[in-house]
Amino acid sequence: MGHGVAMDAIRGGLGGGPRSGLGARIAASARRFGPLPWSTFMEAALYDPADGFYQAGGRAGREGDFVTSPELGPLFAAVVARALDRCWEELGRPDPFVVVEAAAGAGTLARDVLAAAPACSPALRYVLVERSAALRGAQGDVLPIELPAFVLGPIAADSDPDDDDARAMPGTGPLLTSLAELPAGPITGVVLANELLDNLAFDLLEWRHGRWHEVLVAAAAPAADELVELLVEAPPDVAAEATRLAGEPAEGARIPLQRAAVEWLRQALATVEAGRVIVIDYADTTDALARRRWGDWLRTFRQHQGALSPLQSPGTQDITCVVAWDQLAAVRPPDDNRTQAEWLAEQGLHSLVEAARALWRDRAGVGDLAALVARSRVHEAEALTDPGGLGGHRVLQWIIDGAA
Repeated sequence: MGHGVAMDAIRGGLGGGPRSGLGARIAASARRFGPLPWSTFMEAALYDPADGFYQAGGRAGREGDFVTSPELGPLFAAVVARALDRCWEELGRPDPFVVVEAAAGAGTLARDVLAAAPACSPALRYVLVERSAALRGAQGDVLPIELPAFVLGPIAADSDPDDDDARAMPGTGPLLTSLAELPAGPITGVVLANELLDNLAFDLLEWRHGRWHEVLVAAAAPAADELVELLVEAPPDVAAEATRLAGEPAEGARIPLQRAAVEWLRQALATVEAGRVIVIDYADTTDALARRRWGDWLRTFRQHQGALSPLQSPGTQDITCVVAWDQLAAVRPPDDNRTQAEWLAEQGLHSLVEAARALWRDRAGVGDLAALVARSRVHEAEALTDPGGLGGHRVLQWIIDGAA
């Protein structure tokens, strides 16, 4: 059975018409085509064009379903702006300098990076990549979004490289545009993905009775919409890959096979001619995940709370997975791998926080807006560097020198 056929059936409303609920459509597809790979189920649950979580309104933010570093306040973006300036200087101040933010959501990080006024601004071409049409639409509420050809010229996916009028003009930045997928490249600059890879669909394996099994998704009964797990012995090549990554773990251990994340990294590296690819996410090795309870690294969220089992009410909750960075390293080992707290410190977080502390000390008695903003920045830094929370993210960097 072709997995693409099953996905088309889900999107087409097989078994209940296009107005059927997502769970009903997934169950109908599983009854007709057989149990679905976990990745097919997850792709539909998060990104179905009609009822997927992100298309139906799921988003980051205090009023959304979960909080990422940019939603805490502008401090994270201010540090990112410093990191972009450092890369721009290392590259010799290229113009244009292209920054591609993958999973840009509604544009919070981009807005605050621009507000930080990085030195690279005159050269900056900022590309927000977001597959959700609803979130792309929201970007225009906070940012001046331009047409891709105007901002990127010949490196935009839909531009004509022979059209001289479409070429990016130097010294006119910052300019911003929005795409549904990574630009074709090549670019000189940075591809940045903050909490993207944990939302890319993966396949799920379980070690049972001395063998690796795939965890598939099936309909509970011939006429029911309930979804259940079904274990089937993994094909030899899949089992061999799982053994290479995690060996032979304890009975019942589970691991993700994150092929979509691996392919994303491959595309990102191919996009950058000179510069960096930066991935920020919860991350660990596959064998470490096999030793953990799988509910600790595969989680659901809705309105800032741990939600239901992933198979319940698909489309109504986020599904997220700790990124297995050793699987990414199969494409190319990262040149740098450290915690978010360490990376923020390297980019100058402490000087920004100390300036805020000094302002708070000076203005606390007045209690004006400047004092409140300074106090908020101190609290924001604490959350960004908390080793049990966002500070425990890994920042993985791949450096492309352009020499080849």
